[in-house]
Amino acid sequence: MNFHGIKAIYRFEMARTFRTITQSIVAPVLTTSLYFIVFGTAIGSRMGDIDGITYGAFIIPGLVMLSLLSESISNASFGIYMPKWSGTIYELLSAPVSWVEVLCGYVGAAATKSVMLGLLILGTARLFVPYQIEHPVWMVGFLLLTAITFSLFGFIIGLWADSFQKLQVIPLLVVTPLTFLGGAFYSINMLPPVWQAVSLFNPVVYLISGLRWAFYGESDVNIVLSTGMTVLFMALCLGFIAWVFKTGYKIRR
Repeated sequence: MNFHGIKAIYRFEMARTFRTITQSIVAPVLTTSLYFIVFGTAIGSRMGDIDGITYGAFIIPGLVMLSLLSESISNASFGIYMPKWSGTIYELLSAPVSWVEVLCGYVGAAATKSVMLGLLILGTARLFVPYQIEHPVWMVGFLLLTAITFSLFGFIIGLWADSFQKLQVIPLLVVTPLTFLGGAFYSINMLPPVWQAVSLFNPVVYLISGLRWAFYGESDVNIVLSTGMTVLFMALCLGFIAWVFKTGYKIRR
């Protein structure tokens, strides 16, 4: 394992984040703060509890997950797309690093940035909504698992995209709507039985439920199932990335 190569890629990607700290950190935190102000403070104070949890506290895991998914995908996809766009991808492919080491560098940096942002948002939420975390170790572990999984997914998008516009297609048209429909602002148990069954086909439901359980010990989906679905999606992403580097699809041609 070429740890020097992993470290070089990781440090380069982390340095890019701090060069663009306004777009990378400040903007997502401010945007999420608006959600807390509008939904948590203004609207939440006029709504009843959900599963014994105040509405403002109930939406925290969903908002954290919304930011985590968006930033994980964005950071990883942009990170690998830039070498493709500039042509330096060939230097990377000819360097003495394997695809596993390339993946560790890019995905590790993207996941680190996403988890940092998630923790910042949690700290910001404390200014607007009181909340507690019943399982803090599980919460951090689930944040890491989700960040790594969707950084892998973002890496795939970066390999697939051949324009800057395509980098935003899946996050904006697929991931964000699925997050809003995945129980970020409500419990799927509040839906009619038919729509509850339909919601279970939304993969984001399992992510939000897993994080909500870590906070409050309550969730729409069993925590074991939530974790299993996330691990399965991670395995699928890893398998696809391995195939891409083996065949050179979207990299060498």
